[in-house]
Amino acid sequence: MENIQSKEAQGRVADAPSGHWVYRILPRRAWPYAQLARWDRPIGWILLLWPCWWSAALGAVAFARPEDPLPTLLPSPLFLVLFMIGAIAMRGAGCTYNDLIDEKIDAEVERTRSRPLPSGQVSRKQAWTFLVAQALAGLVVLLQFNSFSIMLGLSSLVIVAAYPFMKRFTDWPQFVLGLAFSWGALMGWASAFADLEAAPILLYIGSIMWVIGYDTIYAHQDKEDDALVGVRSTARLFGTNTKMWLVGLYGGALICFAAAFAAAEAPMPALAGLVAAGAHMARQIRVLDIDDPDQCLKLFKSNSTVGWLIFLGLIGGGLWVALKPLL
Repeated sequence: MENIQSKEAQGRVADAPSGHWVYRILPRRAWPYAQLARWDRPIGWILLLWPCWWSAALGAVAFARPEDPLPTLLPSPLFLVLFMIGAIAMRGAGCTYNDLIDEKIDAEVERTRSRPLPSGQVSRKQAWTFLVAQALAGLVVLLQFNSFSIMLGLSSLVIVAAYPFMKRFTDWPQFVLGLAFSWGALMGWASAFADLEAAPILLYIGSIMWVIGYDTIYAHQDKEDDALVGVRSTARLFGTNTKMWLVGLYGGALICFAAAFAAAEAPMPALAGLVAAGAHMARQIRVLDIDDPDQCLKLFKSNSTVGWLIFLGLIGGGLWVALKPLL
């Protein structure tokens, strides 16, 4: 599926990979809904998921003791699956809502005018109906957790609702995105302990800085079109100083993550994941060319590797506590 979607013809959206399973498996009538939910661009829900999994893994190894059985030192597989389903559903609902709010702007930006609403492949009524269906799926997932987590999850909707408007009023819409996309850093801990402590709050602050950093890289793809239509972003704000800002943002994120690990008394081997993640972030900054849209997209997507490194470090910490007495 090589053709880019337009008002004249159905196809893939401009920034979706060619040959994706959405276009190979789903019937054509389902394509606009898959595009609204970004099923053909999964990096969004993957990045939304990582703070959830980090927090769940951090909660599992928090204040660990050598006598703790191994299953208690690892995050609940059920919770990990629920967080994944919830991330897919709520990222899809958020993107659908964003497309409804930004339909006119999307029609004027080269990368986004092929989306289903500006290209006329789906009506606004159909999009709203699909949004509600995804939100209900997310609610079903949320109801599987404790009451504290349910209220905490529902409170994030205020930020989600505000985010699409921020690019019109502030140069820092990425900060509001960070508030929303990092909420899982609170949810994973809350699902285990039904409260919040310093560790998840520090993890949340670090994740916000991480999100601002990687979404600034992403926003450099559209900075020229954004300038023409009046959309504001940290990419436009930082400009040629982007690398300096990324050093501060990514560095601050790593410091907050390390402080969160310390507050939770996470096993020392967990820090190996942070060191590896820091090396990956440093490479992003070193090779970044803010005037190369394809590279910006590639570097943005590579932040999934950061997620894996931090998560596996925490899993390794749990395994270390369980296996150390046997060595």
